Amino acid sequence: MSNAGVHVSVSFAGHTRIDFDKKPIKRTLRQEGAQIRKQARRLLSRRAVSVPGEMPGRQTGALMRSIKVKVASGGFWAKVAPYKTNEMKKFYPAFLFYGSTKRNFEKRGNYMESALDTRRAAAQSAIRSALQGALKPR
Repeated sequence: MSNAGVHVSVSFAGHTRIDFDKKPIKRTLRQEGAQIRKQARRLLSRRAVSVPGEMPGRQTGALMRSIKVKVASGGFWAKVAPYKTNEMKKFYPAFLFYGSTKRNFEKRGNYMESALDTRRAAAQSAIRSALQGALKPR
């Protein structure tokens, strides 16, 4: 899968020490991750057989349920991605992303990247705002 992501930096000139509270940052990362997950699931919600290049269609909903948000314990990154579940015998998202010559299956559209692109500006704005509210320069 691609390494697309949202990168935000905030700095305060002239301060030697900065204290901050991780809670609002973690909360915002969790909320924005949930919005990106919701958008990705929405892209997968169409009940149809997909053709190469378009977003995958939904048959059982296992792929939609496999999309999770994980926030680091340190609180400075969040990952929204499909994870292998007990419902999947093989890691199905990899077949969708890369295709399979062995199974004569062509790759489908990248629903995760499309979901991030849709929410990128809003996520950056919310994260930047949370960072600025959590930082306390001294």
